[in-house]
Parts: sequence; structure tokens; C-alpha cells
Amino acid sequence: MMLIKKSLLLLFLFITNCIYAQEKFTLSGTITDSNSNETLIGVNIIFPELQTGTNTNEYGFYSISLPKGDYKIQISYLGFTTISETISFSEDKTINYKLTESSESLDEVVIEQDVEKLNIKKPQMSVNALSINTIKQMPVVLGEVDIIKSITLLPGVTNAGEGASGFNVRGGSADQNLILLDEAIIFNSSHLFGFFSVFNPDAIKDLKLYKGGIPARYGGRVSSVLDIYQKEGNSKNYKLSGGIGAVSSRLLAQGPIVKDKGAFLIGGRASYAHLFLPIIDDENNNVAYFYDLNTKLNYKINDNNNLYLSGYFGRDVFSIDDNFENTYGNTVVNLRWNHLFSDKIFSNLSLIYSDYFYGLELDFVGFEWDSGIRNFNLKYDFKHYLNTKFQLSYGINNIYYKFNPGEIKPNREDSGIVREKLIDKYANEFAGYFDVEHKISNKLILRYGIRLSNFIRLGQDELNVYQDDNPLLFNEELQIYEAAEPIDINRFSRSDRIETFTNLEPRLSVAYAFNDNTSIKASYNRMAQYLHLLSNTSSPTPLDVWTPSGKYIKPQLLNQYAFGYFKNIKDNTYSLETEVFYKDIKNRIDYIDGANLIANNAIEQDILNGEARAYGLEILLRKNEGKLKGWLAYTLSKSEQRTPGRTSLETGINNSEWYNTGYDKTHDISFNGNYELNDKWTFGANFIFQTGQPTNYPSGQFQFQGLTVPIYEGARNSERLPAYHRIDISATLTPRKNKNRKWKGEWVFSIYNLYNRRNAASINFARNQDTFVNEATRTSIFGIIPAFTYNFKF
Repeated sequence: MMLIKKSLLLLFLFITNCIYAQEKFTLSGTITDSNSNETLIGVNIIFPELQTGTNTNEYGFYSISLPKGDYKIQISYLGFTTISETISFSEDKTINYKLTESSESLDEVVIEQDVEKLNIKKPQMSVNALSINTIKQMPVVLGEVDIIKSITLLPGVTNAGEGASGFNVRGGSADQNLILLDEAIIFNSSHLFGFFSVFNPDAIKDLKLYKGGIPARYGGRVSSVLDIYQKEGNSKNYKLSGGIGAVSSRLLAQGPIVKDKGAFLIGGRASYAHLFLPIIDDENNNVAYFYDLNTKLNYKINDNNNLYLSGYFGRDVFSIDDNFENTYGNTVVNLRWNHLFSDKIFSNLSLIYSDYFYGLELDFVGFEWDSGIRNFNLKYDFKHYLNTKFQLSYGINNIYYKFNPGEIKPNREDSGIVREKLIDKYANEFAGYFDVEHKISNKLILRYGIRLSNFIRLGQDELNVYQDDNPLLFNEELQIYEAAEPIDINRFSRSDRIETFTNLEPRLSVAYAFNDNTSIKASYNRMAQYLHLLSNTSSPTPLDVWTPSGKYIKPQLLNQYAFGYFKNIKDNTYSLETEVFYKDIKNRIDYIDGANLIANNAIEQDILNGEARAYGLEILLRKNEGKLKGWLAYTLSKSEQRTPGRTSLETGINNSEWYNTGYDKTHDISFNGNYELNDKWTFGANFIFQTGQPTNYPSGQFQFQGLTVPIYEGARNSERLPAYHRIDISATLTPRKNKNRKWKGEWVFSIYNLYNRRNAASINFARNQDTFVNEATRTSIFGIIPAFTYNFKF
């Protein structure tokens, strides 16, 4: 009996000791810049003895739980002095760290540069991050720093050419990209029809482009997510910065509202090239300019609560001789509340308003045209730091949409135009999600989650009813599609539900690290897109109209698979990222021949539901350290679309065969390099080569009433424009006297398209008045363009 008692006592002591040994305590807090109190994203918090750590989220918050004991902690962020100290884990602690810029730092924006560093062990893949400092050093057209054009230098990202709106990711269309600015949806990311982007680089703090392996908190698009955050403002000192360029200028002011507790940021940008148009042509009153405004307020209520109010307003104005005026732009407002429920649970509640407006005024005809899309978005996100091996994200998101397809109004009494309003459409999109990052071992880490999305097409004033629910008939004799006549009209109240779609969207990513420098990763994600951009051009235009899924338009459904090999070389001096991907999309809308997309109340009579697919190889080689930094990217890919007939008697689109999408680029090579000669001179260069954009050329011609009409035969997009390529260079001069004064300036000199390549934006066929034959004419937008910009701050 005594032996049993001793054994039970020893067992009890052993279990008690194990429980005590496993007792854990939590260290949490916020990490900020000591000079401005700006929160820092992606700061590394490492415990070398335990080979574990974490990093700060989008709001600078971190949390980690470790067993009782004393451990060395290292807090590092490029451009800042590393903090090394010993922490005693004997109770839960909250420590807010302030990082100080290192003495080598010459420019405050370099603090964000380490976001580009490859993380071997993280399951996150198909993600590219660029620092604002890197973007500002890239040579660009007319000297205008451009976020959208900068990301097209990354593998898997292209655009439709110079002067083209939007960007294409892994063979997807521009409307399949979710673009977020402080969590608000941006529906048009371009100024002046694609020449510049709407993002003022001075106001931007962080950006990430997700091409695959997309976390479950994102949804609503099937190609990519571009997530951009604005700076918060300096709550310690008043600061002013800006720049003066060849076509536009910008100014950014920030400072404390209540010192160390609240701050404001306001930035403006405007172009003025149109002011010089009268010098060139004083007979016509032509105008083309843009302006935008970025704002942000933040206030720290206490250690557990922070409020943010951010906004963006932008407009483009284009007019010709007072007879034609085009105005369009975005307006977004976001009110956010960060709250800590505990040292392990971080939450963010956002109330967001977004509005995209398009206006057209034709005085010579006598009418105005207005269209747009509005949404109200409520989202609540949580990050739960359970322990060092298990982190959970979850939340809900609800978006209410109002679509204005267009309204025509007379602008003078004698115009003869009758006011006509296309039918407004309404919809509601709800989603709930959870996402887990699970560390199985030091070598194997998983990220998995699921998103449940629900889309309701709400009632509208009128909806056509067709025989057998078929708005599009096939004429077997002529082998063409024709619109069906409606047999009735249904009328709804706003609360009615016309159609409801529900989809489960699983996500999975896995990373296996062979060692600290080599890993393989794989991912799968399924996503649903309920909004469609009605555009039969390869590059969206402001006139394109968004429409929701409904009775005749199904939501797009994506399955994407990716596998990659990743390696850091020579102590992270170089990094190599290689990925292969395959994705298929169901219900991709396609247009019948002769489709009419403008001012059409019955768009279902011009479109069919098809399918799309894309696959390819991406290679990215970076040089991360030294005087010369940059990358070389190569993408080999294919992007195709098919719309088969609905019955055996129908030919479908393109005879039901696969054809190249308008954004298929077989080869895409890009190089970006930046060389720091000394503390005074820095040089940059870009090189881009892309396979020509798919198109169709006429195969013949015929005469009709004195006109020469081209004939188009063969498969859709079976021809291509000439290959696109160019070189850009830049030089940045930073005067050495900057170190000794508050006012700091720099000169940026650049040459766009160094060897004057006349890249084809399009090829048109027009009748030669001498030979009476249609001849090809290449349209090029830019030749060689030198530019300069002066940037300043104090």
C-alpha cells in the first residue's frame, strides 16, 4: 500500500510539474515609429532561443504566448535600430515598443522596404509586396510615380498597353481584381483613361498584391486582391512634403490633433498640363486634367481603443471645345474602430461608403448622361492569437449595392432629347469566414479556412420575362444569335428577392521548409464573383457599366491551384521564387457578335455564360542587398475563353472552341534595377517585354454604297499586335546639404522609352484615298519622353 501511495504521489507531482511547465503567458502590444507614432506593419518579433516569433498586423498590433521563463527578444525592421532585450514570462504583459530610425536612414520611407523580403516558412504564396520607396525609384511616364504601373513589373501581372486602364493578373480580366484602399472598394483605379493611377504615393503606407492562395477574409473577385493602406498621420510633429512635376504636383500635410493621441493627414494632387493647351492650339478650348484628395484622422481613446476616419475623393475632367465633357471618379469614406477584447483578441469594425460616378455631357447633341455604382459596407474582423502554433482570423462582411446603369437628360430645351432612365439594380452581398494559420512543426505550416458567401439580387422596378427563361435565341438558318421578345414584365418592390446565390469558398495553403533557406509551397482557393463589368474591350473604359448576377447572369466561380519552390541565396542577398499555376472559371460572360452594351436595359439579350482558364509559370529572381538592388521576372502563360452552344444545334461563340482572351500574353519579361552610387546619386532602370496583345485583322473587304467595308473571318483573337517592349531610366539627386537643414529636397530625372520604341496601342484599317484599299495604320501613344520632378519635405 505504501508503494502505491508513493507511486500516486510521484504521478501527481509529475502531472503537476507538466501542467506548470506548460503554463503560458502572453506578451502583446503595438509597435510604432518613435518619430511619428505611425504604426508599423510586418515588424519581426523573434525569440531566437525558442526559434519562434510573430509579426505585427495591419494596425501594428502583435501578440505571442510562451511558457514561463526568461527569453531574449529581438524586434527588427529595416531602416530602424533593432531592439534586443530579455523578457521575463511570469505574467501577462503589454509592452508598446517604439522603434528609432537607424543613423544610416536618409529617407523615412525606407522603413517599409522589408515588406518585400521572402518569408521561406510562411504558407503565404503568390503574394507580392512593394515598398513605397521602391516604387518611387522606378522610372515612369512623365515622371509620375504610379503604383499600378509598378506592379505590372511583377511576374504574372500585365496591362493592355500604354494608356490602358486597369491591370491583368494571371490571365484574368481587369474587372476580376479586387482593389481596396483602406478596405474600401475602388471600382476604377485610373486617371486620364489609364495614363496614371488614382493612388497618391505620398499618402500610401503599405500595399500587397495577392495573386493566389488568397486568405478567406477576401472575396468578391476571382483574379487577385490589391490591398492598399494609407498612412495614419504624425501625432508628434507637423510635417509637410510634396513634389512638383512636369504634368502634376502634389502636397501632403500631417501633424498632431492631440499630441501622442491623435493625428491628421491630408494630401492633394492635381494635374495642370491642360493649362498649356492654349499655347499649342488657341482656337479650341480643350481640357484634360485630374485631381484627388486623400484624408485620414486617427485618435487613440485608450490602450484598447483606436478610431480612424479615412477618405478619398478623385475626379477626371476631359472636354473638347465646350461641346463634349466627360467627368468621372471615385469617392470613399471609411470609419474604423480597433478594439482589444484581450491581449489575445484584436478586432476591427469598419463602416464604409464607396461611390463610382461617370458623367458625360454632349452639348452638340443636347443631352447629359450619368451612371455609377454605390455600396455601403459593414465588416467586423477578429484576429485571435491562441498560441504560437495556432492563430485564428474570423469575421463577417455585408455590402449593399445600388447600380445606376445610366440616365439620359436633356441639357437644353431645343435638344429634342426625351429624359430616359435605365432601370436601377439593387443587390446585397454577405459573407462570413474563418482562417487558421497552424504551425504543425518547425518545417510544416498550414493555412486553411473557408468563406461562406451569399448574394441576393433584390427587387427592381421592371424585369423582362422570356419564353422558357431564354432571352437569347439561335437562328439556325443564319447561324447567329438574336434577341428574344419579352412575353411579360415582372415588377418588384425593393425588398423582394429576385435571385439568391450561396457559395462555399474553401482556401488552403501549405509550406514545407527543408531548412531556413529552402521551401516548397502549394495552395488552392475557390472564389465567387457576383459583379460583372460589361465591356467587350481588352481595357476597361469609364463608360463600362457594372451589373450584378441575377436571373440571367450567373456568378463567376474560380478554382485555382498553385505550387512553388522558394530559396534564399547567400544569406538572403538573393532570393528565388518560382510558381506554376492553373485556374478555371465558370460562368465567365461572353458577348455575341454585334453586342450592344451601352444604354441597354436588356443586357441579357447580348451575353452568354461561358468558361475561362489560364495556366503558366512565374519566375522571380531578386537581389535584396548591396548598392545594386532589383529583380528579374519572367512569366510564361496562356489565357483562354470558351462559350459552347447551349444545345447541339447551336454553334456557340467562336464555334464553341477555345480562343485567346484579349489579355493573353505568352511571354512577359521585366527587369527593375536600382543602383545607389553614393549618398548623393541613385540610378534606376526598367526593361519590359511582352508578347503582343491578341486581336483580329480583316481578311478581306467589299464595297457597299461607296464605302469599303472590311471582312473579319476566322477565330476570335487569332492575330496579335506587334510585341511590346521599352527601356526606362532615371537618376535621383539628393543634395548632401539635406543633412543639415529641415527642408530636404531631391531631383528626379527620367527618360521613358529610351530608344523611342513606337509600341502599337492599336492597329486601324482605313481606306487609302489614292488606292481605294484599306491599309493598316499603327497608333502609338508615347515615344521617348524625358521628365523631371522635384520632391521635398520638411
